[in-house]
Amino acid sequence: MARAVRELLSAIGADPESDELRATPGRVADSYAEFFAGVGVDPQQFLSDAVPVDGETGELVLMRDIALRSICEHHLLPFRGRAHVAYQPRDRVVGLSALPRVVDALAARPQVQERLGEQIAQAIADGLDAKGVLVVLEASHGCVADRGVRETEAEAVTIAARGSLTDAAARSEVMALIAPGSPRASL
Repeated sequence: MARAVRELLSAIGADPESDELRATPGRVADSYAEFFAGVGVDPQQFLSDAVPVDGETGELVLMRDIALRSICEHHLLPFRGRAHVAYQPRDRVVGLSALPRVVDALAARPQVQERLGEQIAQAIADGLDAKGVLVVLEASHGCVADRGVRETEAEAVTIAARGSLTDAAARSEVMALIAPGSPRASL
């Protein structure tokens, strides 16, 4: 990776051996190792500790405002935002920290937002045998903000649904809970 960054710096006319840039290839290599740490990671591992609940869970589990960071596969620029993940349990639930771990594992690879939401929804549907799953991603994209059209305030919103949460009324209820200004418990 560091070798490729040196070549890239040379290709843009910079001297990768200059005092200012000498450490840059190693730093970029370390950054990319972190950005792409989800490559090859199976998100199901975070759902394997699900516990049986025998119908005592309520109707919905929702975790909103999960920090999201990924790298767009088109330009290798970051996109950042929030993931909101809801599921209707069938007979088991998972510890709440598992949901951000699934998001992180799938986001930490070259991605597009549309596919990422679908992958999160499918992982939860498969891993928990949930009655329904709804994933809403809101993100701003470096490829939109920092190049091309340079729309710095634009956000993309994508929705992926499975099972009972594909129903319009059920989706609307969850969307109302996610919406800005919706009731939020104070701690």
